[in-house]
Amino acid sequence: MNIATIVGKAGTMRTLELDFDAPERIGEGLGYIEKGTPIELDVRLEVLHDGILATVGLASRMSGECSRCLTPLEEPLQVDFAELFAYARDEALEYEVHDDTVDLEPPVRDAVVLALPFQPVCRPDCLGLDPETGEKLVEPLEEQAPAVDPRWAALAEFGASTEAAEEPATGSEEAADPREGARNHDYKGEPGQN
Repeated sequence: MNIATIVGKAGTMRTLELDFDAPERIGEGLGYIEKGTPIELDVRLEVLHDGILATVGLASRMSGECSRCLTPLEEPLQVDFAELFAYARDEALEYEVHDDTVDLEPPVRDAVVLALPFQPVCRPDCLGLDPETGEKLVEPLEEQAPAVDPRWAALAEFGASTEAAEEPATGSEEAADPREGARNHDYKGEPGQN
């Protein structure tokens, strides 16, 4: 973007709107902006003593797949960022003003990649896929008792018979409370208290 009209004029500001299609796919994970997707930029350039401050609002659409159920996704994407393009100096900086121009593509790409979700979901309560059938779950799976390894079946039977033997007897006899009768009814409290 050519900025020759404002370079070196500290305090000057310029705003513009840019519309273009993504020149390539942006993002490598489950969420990305597909090549050719429209991107809208609202750009404000402010001239500072040491460079040009670009404040950018980006609007586009994210494509991808749900990380839980692999359903295709398409959602709006809004990204706001600011980047300083420094005037050329002796040391190399990541973003500089070269020949009265600034290249917005690298900071736009960086901001989009950072804003894309690492694990996008089709909805917050997505249950994912059924581990047995591979179909998308609509209702939660019922809790099932874990299958017992046949090598441990005898031990499981032993544990069940031990638990049955330890259960208290039921019927007309009620288990007596061992604390019954042990209560001291003559307790008068601390000295000086009534």
